[in-house]
Amino acid sequence: MKTKILSLIALFATFFTFAQTPCESGFAAGYPCNGYDLQSYISLGQMNASGGNDSWGWTDPQDGKEYALVGLNNGTAFIDISNPADPIYLGKLPTQTSSSIWRDIKVYNNYAFIVSEASGHGMQVFDLTRLRDVVSPPVTFWIDAFYDGIGGVHNIVINEETGFAYSVGGGSYNGGPHFIDISDPLNPVGVGGYSGGGYSHDAQVIIYNGPDSDHVGKEIYFGSHASHVIILDVTNKSNPQLIKSFQYPSTGYTHQNWLTEDHKYMLLGDEGDEFDFGFNTRTVVFDLTNLDNPTLHYEYYGPNSSVDHNGYVVGDKYYLANYSSGLRAVDISDLDNENMNEIGYFDTYPSNNNANYSGSWNVYPFFESGNIVISGEGGFTLASPAILANNDIDSNLVFSIYPNPAKDKLTITSTINPLTQVEIYNVLGQKVLNFNFPETTTKNITISSLTSGLYLVKINNLTTKRLIIK
Repeated sequence: MKTKILSLIALFATFFTFAQTPCESGFAAGYPCNGYDLQSYISLGQMNASGGNDSWGWTDPQDGKEYALVGLNNGTAFIDISNPADPIYLGKLPTQTSSSIWRDIKVYNNYAFIVSEASGHGMQVFDLTRLRDVVSPPVTFWIDAFYDGIGGVHNIVINEETGFAYSVGGGSYNGGPHFIDISDPLNPVGVGGYSGGGYSHDAQVIIYNGPDSDHVGKEIYFGSHASHVIILDVTNKSNPQLIKSFQYPSTGYTHQNWLTEDHKYMLLGDEGDEFDFGFNTRTVVFDLTNLDNPTLHYEYYGPNSSVDHNGYVVGDKYYLANYSSGLRAVDISDLDNENMNEIGYFDTYPSNNNANYSGSWNVYPFFESGNIVISGEGGFTLASPAILANNDIDSNLVFSIYPNPAKDKLTITSTINPLTQVEIYNVLGQKVLNFNFPETTTKNITISSLTSGLYLVKINNLTTKRLIIK
């Protein structure tokens, strides 16, 4: 019976949109969850696509609106998520040549840079500020610029601090990184590459500011090269210098890596070890105290046998796209002591948690709002933490906030005692309402002054809940 119900959920999701649904008793609209609510969902069918893959995000500096950029087999979808419970599919930028399940997107200076393994695809450049003025969506978009110095490539990496892009997994430089100056986004210029490390599947490039003083201030490339990891000094694009190439035990397929924000550790996902060695999801952590001699620090094993794909660090949390088990959120605050603990998840593939390539391809956890984009074969899913809080919040807190049917008042109920102050902030961090709550546990507040959108609510100076006004 359970399998039949899950199949019906999957069928329903192919054609319809799900709206905001809290995670209750381990499910949200039929999706397994823990600590993460469903904000919204848009199917592949609604975007006229048969496959989904990577994703990224853009926040408009003009008004703080958030947009999801979702890779599809036949192009790139742009979705306005400024009202996360009611997203707007604005339209699609078609693939440059043919369809491909592999597409990748990154953002620099209000432009999207898009590559694909489709033959001859090159790098598309799209001005994201055009999303401000879309009339009668969905529409078909066209590129603003094109770089033909590459053909079909697997991925693109951008260092936003320097204005350089790095295409990887292509036909040049032995499959290694190809350096592209995008400081003028409409006029990309190839400036070299590196072939010494062989095929590169994915990478992160940063201005290094970690514990190894010999390399502070340099532009460093950390690459997952299928069978090994390389660390490369790319400060001088005409003369990149290998710092270190290294392997690790039980290598399946060295797929993707991301550094902690202090640049002390690298968290690496191996896409093949679950198949080859029967592991549960494994994240390999390297100590980068000495870039010339990285050491294996810790191996974290998740609760399921699902395959890890792309993972990113935000503060003391690691957000992982874990294919058949969806988004997984892991606490890495005690990584020094070899502790990583899963603290939540949102599973977009309810059928199973087995080792396969079904489910979530990517997550994008960098929005200021806390909303997280999940993309893959299920289409577009937007999830959010059920509680946006630090650990000081009472675990027994019961707090509800919702518009009444008239949509001009807000009913607040709380068990906090004493409750002294409630504040409401918009997504730009500006306080829009402030009121005291000295005696009663329920209060009606006029909200007619607030426009539609997302707000954060603080009680006694602790961020506790989201408010959606429609």
